[in-house]
Amino acid sequence: MTTAPPVPAPEAEPPAPPRKFAFPSALTILAIVTVAVWLLAFLVPAGQYDRDAGGAPVSGTYHRVDDTQSFTQRLNDLFLSPVNGLYGIQDAKTGEVGPSFAGELYGSAGVFLFVLAIGSFITVVFATGALDRGIARLAHRLRDRGALLIAAVMLVFSVLGTVEGFAEETLGFYGLLVPMMLALGYDRLVAVGASILGAGIGVLCSTVNPFATGVASSAADISLGDGIVLRFAMWVVLTAVTILYVVRYARRVQRDPAKSLCGFLPGDREQKATGADEVEPELTRLHRTVLVLLVLVFTFMIFSVVPWSGALTGEADAAPYSWELDWSFPQLSALFLCAAVLVGLVARMGEAKLSSTIIQGAADFISPALVIMLARGVTVIMNNSKITDTVLHSIEGVVQGTSSGVFAVIVFVVNLPLAFLIPSTSGHATLAMPILAPLADFAGVSRAVVVTAWQSASGWMNLWVPTTAVTIGGVALAKVGYDTYLRFVWPLLAILFVLICGFLVLGAAM
Repeated sequence: MTTAPPVPAPEAEPPAPPRKFAFPSALTILAIVTVAVWLLAFLVPAGQYDRDAGGAPVSGTYHRVDDTQSFTQRLNDLFLSPVNGLYGIQDAKTGEVGPSFAGELYGSAGVFLFVLAIGSFITVVFATGALDRGIARLAHRLRDRGALLIAAVMLVFSVLGTVEGFAEETLGFYGLLVPMMLALGYDRLVAVGASILGAGIGVLCSTVNPFATGVASSAADISLGDGIVLRFAMWVVLTAVTILYVVRYARRVQRDPAKSLCGFLPGDREQKATGADEVEPELTRLHRTVLVLLVLVFTFMIFSVVPWSGALTGEADAAPYSWELDWSFPQLSALFLCAAVLVGLVARMGEAKLSSTIIQGAADFISPALVIMLARGVTVIMNNSKITDTVLHSIEGVVQGTSSGVFAVIVFVVNLPLAFLIPSTSGHATLAMPILAPLADFAGVSRAVVVTAWQSASGWMNLWVPTTAVTIGGVALAKVGYDTYLRFVWPLLAILFVLICGFLVLGAAM
């Protein structure tokens, strides 16, 4: 009689790995903020300022008002906050915002559509391969001149960052830049610095970046071109300082590889002899045409939004020249939609591909558009419960007791933790500007300086915080430790902090 073999005991399942904390998305954070502000409105007393002809609050006129909202009305405001954030109308008599009132648009529909339009344009441009190929060709041509290559790549990234918020797109260039930097005798950290800091410093010093300066200017009720002279000066100086910082480190590593902060992986040093033999990327006539169109579109955008009379005369209230366009988001939305179609026609995409690419571009940018909508919905709740002016009044005394330069620096510092909590520049701007912009009126400072201080804080934080895909994704692609990147970048962050404060003091005094 044979005995059946013993049945093996089932193997114990390995313990599930501990779940790591994941920082919530901007949409989740804003949803939490919406509920928190709605609850806070039950505790904060209602109040109002008298307004001048331009709608700005008049200092010293704050007074309490009766809270006439019922619980049902407040609950309705919470329920409709995303809708009001998109196309809520402000009643001319009561000042309340709702989707069925008659008056001026309070929601962010104009900015919402603009974000989708520029997303479509950028996606169509990338679909032609012109921008990728142009940067790759530039890098290849300068492959034997290391310092010039670093400077050129960072300058291109910075220009794209300051005019259109180019940042996450740098993730696609690590496959090109890492081996090229290694071939020149540098380390992987040089490629990380050139990418993250090159684009990041452009976004920090945004001149007309629609996702930072554009959204903030709209929320502050000023033109996109207001303050562009100060921002351009900042961009020139801070970009030069950042390039010199990365080039200095690269040369130190090239002279003495032992001074590399990240060290070298197996095979990195061998690429020095073979990395320069790649074929130069071809730039076709189509690529050149698309690049020219890209430059022309953004150049025209800058021309159309700058208040040239004020910029050239130095007088904020100067009469506009006859040739000034004074365009805003409706016209710019139409510009980028037309430009997307034009690039598609030039590239001979065909009706089906062009249509799908435009739709895909809008879909890719729906996230920042929704963030703007939700953030605007928070301000609607504050407006309808009449607590916005109460918050302003609580800060008014502090602001009036400071000099204009100190006020500008305070706005910069206050926004640093907000930028960490809300890494989305557009959401941060829409949420903060309704409070910060009127404070500038009390302090006697241009609202454009507040916009510059806000975007500097957002840009400075996004150079290193681990909540951004640009930073974490970049160090991961380059196989560099995040802690190593922090050791590399912290001296530059300190330098930039001092320079930003200096420019803000200068701008407040102008």
